Amino acid sequence: MKMLFAQGPAVKLDLAKKLLLLNWPFLALITAIVLIGIAALYSVAGGSFDPWASRQVMRYCVGLALLFAIAFSDIRWWLKGAYPLFILALFLMALVPLIGVESGGARRWLGVGELSFQPSEMMKIALVLAIARYYQWLPPEKIWRPDALIPPLLMIGVPALLALTQPDLGTAALFAIIGGGMMFLAGVSWFYFAGAIVAVVVALPYAWEMLHDYQKQRVLTFIDPETDPLGAGYHILQSKIAIGSGGFSGKGFMHGTQAQLNFLPEKHTDFIFTMFSEEMGFVGAVILLALYLLALVFITFMALRCRSMFAKLIAGGMGLTLFAYVFINVAMVTGLVPVVGVPLPLVSYGGTSMLTMMIGFGFVLNAHVNRRVTFRQSELGGLW
Repeated sequence: MKMLFAQGPAVKLDLAKKLLLLNWPFLALITAIVLIGIAALYSVAGGSFDPWASRQVMRYCVGLALLFAIAFSDIRWWLKGAYPLFILALFLMALVPLIGVESGGARRWLGVGELSFQPSEMMKIALVLAIARYYQWLPPEKIWRPDALIPPLLMIGVPALLALTQPDLGTAALFAIIGGGMMFLAGVSWFYFAGAIVAVVVALPYAWEMLHDYQKQRVLTFIDPETDPLGAGYHILQSKIAIGSGGFSGKGFMHGTQAQLNFLPEKHTDFIFTMFSEEMGFVGAVILLALYLLALVFITFMALRCRSMFAKLIAGGMGLTLFAYVFINVAMVTGLVPVVGVPLPLVSYGGTSMLTMMIGFGFVLNAHVNRRVTFRQSELGGLW
């Protein structure tokens, strides 16, 4: 199979040129999505910027500063730092079961004073950089070889297993989608993916036995939420009621009964799309999803214009991250997949997820700004 992202000769850019090369329409697009999220959080709080909307504005401003810092940095720094960053993220994830902060029955955070963050969010960025670095180093004629699959599979599998121990099924699924998608974009044959699907089907009975009781309950509730309408099935039933009651044009801004009367749990985080759909209806939901789709189109075109495999896969990997977040969240709140606790990017309330996405988009813009940059073999070194 030919690589979807084939490599294309070196270019130095000053800050003025980088400003001109920045994809400003893309930046305006993601800002529009953030503004929709801020408006939704304002509505959730009953017409108040506190406690969520005001904090989300601050997080966006911090994220925007990080986005510009990364977008205008030298892409060669990230080529050299990809593996050390991955190892650091892996180390922090390994610390979570030992010294992590527990909340809601799960241990997913590391705390420093009053601050806490999820190392798994850092890993989503580090994983993209590490796999992109690997395929920049790997000669194209070796991509199809079975032994060439081992390093990227380890890069995906070890963080996924650490996420499952927290336990965080949603994050493990995101690692698999992002990493597997990047391998496909790099040129790995469909044959291997078909074999992986067969292996997953065979392993399902064993995987079921490894799930925690609450995770099994989520799957059973997903199949038939009516079996426990006041317990495990409550979230998804209320979510479906809210989305359905929004109708074509919605109940109006700040007039969603399921959200405003507190029937809808987690309405400012994982289930914010439900609240938005109730108030803005089918039309509003389609417009929001269209903005996400347009963002993915922008990212795809930026990736295709890059000369180096590293830049192409950075942009492609961040695009896969955005797609995976949106797909899993929307499928989750509409009852198409079990509830796994994945936020809606740029819209759901949450500091770590907001900063992760803004940093990710910073790398997309970095790849775009450095799209004509190529790397000498001496810059690549060995595998590690």
